[in-house]
Amino acid sequence: MGSRVAGSVLLRHLAPRMSGSAPPPPGAAAAVTRPLVAAGGEGGAAVWVRLLSTSAAAAKEEPAARKGEAAASKENTASTAAGKVEATRAAKGGANIVESSYWGIAPSKLVNKDGVEWKWSCFRPWETYSPDTTIDLKKHHKPRVLLDKVAYWTVKSLRVPTDIFFQRRYGCRAMMLETVAAVPGMVGGMLLHLRSLRRFEHSGGWIRALLEEAENERMHLMTFMEVAKPRWYERALVLTVQGVFFNAYFLGYLLSPKLAHRIVGYLEEEAIHSYTEYLKDIEAGRIENVPAPPIAIDYWRLPADATLKDVVVVVRADEAHHRDVNHFASDVHFQGMELKDTPAPLDYH
Repeated sequence: MGSRVAGSVLLRHLAPRMSGSAPPPPGAAAAVTRPLVAAGGEGGAAVWVRLLSTSAAAAKEEPAARKGEAAASKENTASTAAGKVEATRAAKGGANIVESSYWGIAPSKLVNKDGVEWKWSCFRPWETYSPDTTIDLKKHHKPRVLLDKVAYWTVKSLRVPTDIFFQRRYGCRAMMLETVAAVPGMVGGMLLHLRSLRRFEHSGGWIRALLEEAENERMHLMTFMEVAKPRWYERALVLTVQGVFFNAYFLGYLLSPKLAHRIVGYLEEEAIHSYTEYLKDIEAGRIENVPAPPIAIDYWRLPADATLKDVVVVVRADEAHHRDVNHFASDVHFQGMELKDTPAPLDYH
């Protein structure tokens, strides 16, 4: 009995605090506590029932809160998707959308001399030019010393299988020629670049000159791709020839730059001959004189009504300039000097 009385006294003091309400009048408190006292040791159980009911109510509210968060997340996703749809519609509708980048890089908007927006990303308006087509096409370096003769007959031997394979299909022949002609400038420029880094010295402008030559030859290829579409076996031949020629020229340039440049000079002489034959077939009507590709018109600043014949003329002039540059580079080496000792013929078109 003593424990029951003590429990009732304890509940009388704790019940108002646990319920959070004001203490009831003395009579009401007695009325409330009497059943608990009558229930004996079940008074503590009643308090725990109240606590459990509160926890159950909180547990019921938690899923409701989660449902609310899920609904908000769906609304955010829907708004994001709606924003993407609106952006797509605006792009299709031609709206002005500012292109930005996390790195702060934005594509530049260029125009040509007529104020028309520039559409080529592979070259810029200031990189275009009008080549000198009055250059002497008949200049030839006569082989005198042993290295010259090795270079000359190497190139002549390479011409034989080319003539057999392509015959008079000069469009495909030009593509094949340019995939090889773009290699020497890149290899030479790369090796001179590494040499300049190793020796802490300038190159005399020859790195830039040779890389310009490689880029110019690559633009020849991009142009003739619009004129003649290569077949699958011609693409396979390009892979083979380019792989072999790159490695052979790389080793040759390491061993003897004078021989490497002389070989390229003779290759350019053969290219002049091939493009001259190409022009003869166009003039004779054996090859259709189609309109010039737009990329050629912009790159060489040709008139809007230029034709394939005009393109071949300017490409042949480019090859003649490359002939002169490489024979000149070889002569510099034959005189016992290095290329860095002689200013490079930059922008020689």
